Amino acid sequence: MRTNLSTNPNTGSDEEKAQIQSARRGLYVYFAMLIPLSILSYVLIMKAPIFGLLLMWTPGLSSIFARIVLREGISDISLRIGGKQTLKSLPFILLFPVVIGLFAYGIAWITGLVQYVTPDSFIQGPSGVILAGTILFQMFAGTAIGVISSSGEEIGWRGYMLTRLINARVPRPVLTSGIIWGVWHLPVMLFANYYSGPYPALSVVLFMISVTSFSYMISRLRLTTGSIWPAILLHACWNAVIQDAFDISSSGKNVLLWTGESGILVALALLIAAWVMSRKPLVMRQL
Repeated sequence: MRTNLSTNPNTGSDEEKAQIQSARRGLYVYFAMLIPLSILSYVLIMKAPIFGLLLMWTPGLSSIFARIVLREGISDISLRIGGKQTLKSLPFILLFPVVIGLFAYGIAWITGLVQYVTPDSFIQGPSGVILAGTILFQMFAGTAIGVISSSGEEIGWRGYMLTRLINARVPRPVLTSGIIWGVWHLPVMLFANYYSGPYPALSVVLFMISVTSFSYMISRLRLTTGSIWPAILLHACWNAVIQDAFDISSSGKNVLLWTGESGILVALALLIAAWVMSRKPLVMRQL
């Protein structure tokens, strides 16, 4: 699929206008499947957390449904590796969650806003060594396992919805995709206590800042590499490192106020990272 960041629907050839209409049809079918399937998943999660995997796959399943109904094929998912651009992105993918974690959680631990606790581990040694070993383990093993669930989201969000938003000439498609991604999480926050801090309204605002900022980072990888794999890997690495290394090393009554995906310091760190990255020119590859 050819992707164009222009948002003016009144310019271009008949072919481009047909592309806009095709993208809009894709979005209609995609959301027609995504919304009821997500609602079903929310209900099931209340009964058994294992259905969280189903929820994470609702975007991917919805995109597959749209592709079948509209006979769009799968070439634009961009399952190819992406060559040198993808390889160059690997250090960033692995280190980004670590840097954000050390900044946000490190400040929280040092200032006493959040209590540091040594994570349970088979590694023996000083607390710092155990934390470092846990982070390294999650960077690689945790990321590999997390691909199973993150693929479900990324095949739908960045492998389908993002490119359709761009081709449909939706204003600020990257920002729009991030907002939709964040709103999709809110029922789990509000009703299943997913990163829900002591002040629910504040948690929602901070979570939306975090997710929208993080979405910008993932979307940029998707667009600049022309491959969905960097998006899948960054999503998986983030979940593994932040949730299974930094979150489990944090404790205290205000832990969800300052840290976690709805925490003040994490939201601030991600917002700064997105702003810094936005200063660099975006060079899109053919999708």
